[in-house]
Amino acid sequence: MGSRWLAGLFSRLRGLFFRRPAPLSDYGRARQLIAAVDRGGMPLNPAKVNAIARDLGLEVARHAPVEATLERIRQALARANEP
Repeated sequence: MGSRWLAGLFSRLRGLFFRRPAPLSDYGRARQLIAAVDRGGMPLNPAKVNAIARDLGLEVARHAPVEATLERIRQALARANEP
């Protein structure tokens, strides 16, 4: 009986201290991707890059080069930041 109480306590403490961060918006994910590429990384999964581009409203072919898609994402972010 005591172990169930202890498990519940640990569950509540874990919920308090180790919450998952809120999911980012589409533009937040795109900014994060571009920042990672600018730091010198290259995305290993082109499907994720294409999914981010599609979430921004871009039409992307399945076999489009990643570099071209990244450039289109940069342009979309620049258009979004213009007043």
